[in-house]
Amino acid sequence: MPMSASLPDQLIEELGITGAHALAVVLSAVGIYLAFLLFVRIFGQRVLMAMSTFDVVVTVMLGSVAGRVILGHPPTLTSGILGLATLFVLEAGFGQLRSSLRVQRLMNSPARLLMIGPQIQDKWLKRSHITLGELHGALRKAGIRSYDEIACVLQEPGGGISVLRRGVPIDPQLLTNVAGADRIPAEFLAERKTDDDETHANTRMRTGRKINRGTTP
Repeated sequence: MPMSASLPDQLIEELGITGAHALAVVLSAVGIYLAFLLFVRIFGQRVLMAMSTFDVVVTVMLGSVAGRVILGHPPTLTSGILGLATLFVLEAGFGQLRSSLRVQRLMNSPARLLMIGPQIQDKWLKRSHITLGELHGALRKAGIRSYDEIACVLQEPGGGISVLRRGVPIDPQLLTNVAGADRIPAEFLAERKTDDDETHANTRMRTGRKINRGTTP
């Protein structure tokens, strides 16, 4: 940098960005975002989970690599703001696309059953790249003290693990698009409500309200 450059010019050069650099930041952000979606789709939701120290290290490394690729050289304030704005726009756009069931299935793996009652589903556990120790850790976090408390355990599309306990029957609607949900025993499931059942329930509620109003002094 020439010594004769004024302070404002130096600040603009250090904090600003050229047109070519700006285009490179936008394209890099789009490329990294799409690559991340692809890798998550290939390797599964497991990469989104921080279940061990190694997972945390890998997550930090992923963020570091993505940041360096997006910002380019030299990284400046303007390039950082532009990179963040591009990622937010991409997330908002793909969030709208995910409202479509077809796009959601294309972008995300379905929820998977890891346990049905006390039985561990080894096939899905392996496909999810989750170890038995990690599964037990998730059960402990959910307050599970015995396999006998479990109705089912699922890995959600976002990578988290959900534990549904026995006691209250599970509404089948909550298991829509869950891989392997057809194998859950009927004893764990609530009966499906028909339209007639809902109509009768609504009628009883309205009748009850009218009676209460009539008996109110």
